[in-house]
Amino acid sequence: DLLAHTCESLAQASVMASDFADYLEGPHRHKAMAIQQIVMLAELAANRMLDNVAIPKP
Repeated sequence: DLLAHTCESLAQASVMASDFADYLEGPHRHKAMAIQQIVMLAELAANRMLDNVAIPKP
């Protein structure tokens, strides 16, 4: 459950950073987009971990 919540939180953070970058220009926009990409990469890594987790059967 914790890993699934982490994936969802990272996805939301990625969207928020992207939306925030839309209001910026120049170097500030580039920094915000770099943050968004880092968060997106973390989200991809967390999703990959989630795919590899063996869920115990009841």
